[in-house]
Amino acid sequence: MMKATPILLATTMLALPLPVLAQSAAEVAATPDDASGSEAETFGDEIVVTAVPQGTNRLDSSITVSSISADSLVQLAPRTSGELLRNLPGIRVEASGGDGNANISVRGLPVASGGSKFLQLQEDGLPILEFGDITFGNADIFLRADFNVRTVESVRGGSASTFASNSPGGVINFISKTGEQEGGAVQLTAGLNYDEFRLDFDQGGRLSDSLTYHIGGFLRTGDGQREVGYSAVQGGQIRANITKSFDGGGYLRLHAKYLNDRAIAYLPNPVFVAGSDADPDYRDLPNFSINSDTLHSRYIQSALTLDGSNEPARRSIDDGQHPMVASIGLEAKVPLSDDWDLIERFRYADISGDFVAPFPAAAGAAQTLANGLGGPGAQLFYASGPMTGQRIADPATLGGNGLLANVVLFDVDLQSLNNLTNDVRITGSIPLGEQTLAVTGGLYASRQEIVTDWLWTSFVQTVEGDGRSVLVDVRTAAGVPVTQSGVPGYSASFFGNCCRRSYDLDYTTLAPFAQFGLDLDRINLDASVRYDFGEAGGSVAGADLGAAFGPGVVIRDINGDGVIAAPERQVAVIPSRRSPVDYDYDYLSYSAGVNFRVTGAAALFARYSRGGRANADRLTFGPSINPVTGGLVDAGAAVDFVRQLEGGFKYRGDGVSFYATGFWARTEEQNFEATTQRFFNRNYEAKGVELEGRVTRGPFTLSAGGTYTDAEITRDALNPAVVGNRPRRQARFIYQVTPQVDFDAVSFGANVIGTSASYAQDTNELEMPGYAQVNAFVAFRPTDQITVTLNGNNLFGETGITEVEEGAIPANGIVRARSITGRTISAAVRFGF
Repeated sequence: MMKATPILLATTMLALPLPVLAQSAAEVAATPDDASGSEAETFGDEIVVTAVPQGTNRLDSSITVSSISADSLVQLAPRTSGELLRNLPGIRVEASGGDGNANISVRGLPVASGGSKFLQLQEDGLPILEFGDITFGNADIFLRADFNVRTVESVRGGSASTFASNSPGGVINFISKTGEQEGGAVQLTAGLNYDEFRLDFDQGGRLSDSLTYHIGGFLRTGDGQREVGYSAVQGGQIRANITKSFDGGGYLRLHAKYLNDRAIAYLPNPVFVAGSDADPDYRDLPNFSINSDTLHSRYIQSALTLDGSNEPARRSIDDGQHPMVASIGLEAKVPLSDDWDLIERFRYADISGDFVAPFPAAAGAAQTLANGLGGPGAQLFYASGPMTGQRIADPATLGGNGLLANVVLFDVDLQSLNNLTNDVRITGSIPLGEQTLAVTGGLYASRQEIVTDWLWTSFVQTVEGDGRSVLVDVRTAAGVPVTQSGVPGYSASFFGNCCRRSYDLDYTTLAPFAQFGLDLDRINLDASVRYDFGEAGGSVAGADLGAAFGPGVVIRDINGDGVIAAPERQVAVIPSRRSPVDYDYDYLSYSAGVNFRVTGAAALFARYSRGGRANADRLTFGPSINPVTGGLVDAGAAVDFVRQLEGGFKYRGDGVSFYATGFWARTEEQNFEATTQRFFNRNYEAKGVELEGRVTRGPFTLSAGGTYTDAEITRDALNPAVVGNRPRRQARFIYQVTPQVDFDAVSFGANVIGTSASYAQDTNELEMPGYAQVNAFVAFRPTDQITVTLNGNNLFGETGITEVEEGAIPANGIVRARSITGRTISAAVRFGF
């Protein structure tokens, strides 16, 4: 096995002293606070800093890039980071999971499971996590957009393949303020029709002629966007950086972050579907709204289970998505000569937390589901809430709709997702006749831990809104209990007792890369290459590996009352025998492009790229790894490749900008989805066009973007019947439109996010209708320092289905789905200084 860890440590130790010895200065060209990277403020030179060797003008680069400014973050008032990212052209975001757990893709690349497999989320040029789709540890869970953010910049395709590992589809980079602009702000925000209160703050400026700083963060508390009857969102974040600049253009920046924030995780909920698969009509169930309610409840706030050591533990459902991050890092530019610079980025992040949320394995008539557990004539009793212990005399009226849900509690202890990342590069130029050849060479190194325990259990509950759902006990017709406090088994009993697992993995990445660029007057040529060497090590444990690794279910008195109840005969444990994971992989990524500056305001470009994405924890427990040796059964399973061709037109001038990009992509994918327990091994092809534009005339601004995608499954080794179908949840057209009017004392505008119809599953039967979500804002500035803002999110309460577990309408008409959240209105007062 390749011993990459010592190399990683040596690289880090070598890189760290360099900025200090060189006494470098602020890289103003790449990260100035007053260059927003957004045309909201200027149509002059727009500098791109993401997935490029160094800052470059957008019209001179053969990549597709878009950005969102800090001002837009305030005006759009997205409730989550996922909602914010929907405003980036070409980015498809299923922003229905709360403050994290969004499924994010780009330009038709698939979302076969969860997270952002082919797209990397970054903060200041380094990944939040090395892999964006760690099971129950998606990268966006550990990200919070607040006043610290200066610009959100996205690069689709292109150089993302060679300037970042594991991100062939693109990179979205959250770029921080660094104190170049003096001042700050404090903002108080309150939900007017939902229970959440938030305090945001930031402050930045100069401590001396050569020293700048910035600090900011937020605190919040409340139910969240949907009423649950308890404080489901609570916590905050603080981030800070300080920059020392030096003569000669160098700088040294230190930065730190602390995040500890509980946020509810919204998983699929029951909804009724009338009509046909091809023309469905999604309707709220009585007493339960798909876009305003959730199965979370004030009466179901904890669960008894076994922890990772097989000891009894009571887990808090209130934890939801609970990221805890403490990180520290540095960024530096070291001038080596007039033509050469060394740029260093380093970060260590201590990451842990929890992911706890109820997932309905089935929903249906209360008596029917009870009979499935207790046999014909089963009796029902309240097991939590104000009527605990009482018999349910008429199950047909239970909860106002006569429904029950068999729930599997996705309970994951994220013990460690710690990562160490380092990117060091040298950039410069070499005379080449009358021209100059730009050269960049660098080395990226990272180590990503994945130490998690899956502690799933099950229970039966009513389907009620407003946080009033309760647990239900089931007894046989003869009165023999088959559940205990609503629990039919201390396991994922509705999933065949699967998924009691333990992961103790680490992934080391070492990637040298190089780029060459040649500027021939109006023609810019560039080519880049990256070679990733990876090492996967550690072990996993779970009965899902097979009987040889031990029993997954035992009999145990889990509540310690001295009596073995029926559910205590189904207690899931993590077997003591572990399966090793021990393999290496390597792969080559490359990209080449040409950009032709037709005029000072217009350019044409084209680019071809191939990039790889290493598969991480989702590859374990599957057929690709030998459970005895830990080696690969199929060497090709370690890495999936994306090949992309893109080209287009760019224009910017006289208050107008327009960008059009045609694209084609071919994708390989091997994956695992936890909710369905399915593995995927297939290829995809996608082609389409991406449009983005902006017009400013006096106080009026109109921004718009749209992406048309024709995607197809071209090969499936496990289910050939879906070949030729459109990938699930892939709409042909997604769009964003934002009109805005700005006067001295008042601004107002709207933001429309829309999508056409798509299929719920790869079988292409049940459709998810298209929808348009309308957001709006009005801001009033009585003085230069005070701004009062009113924001409406999903102003017309649109039901926007983003995910359906079923591929066709079942006999009872009830499917499990996720929808965007209904109407939420907030008011904020901002004090600037």
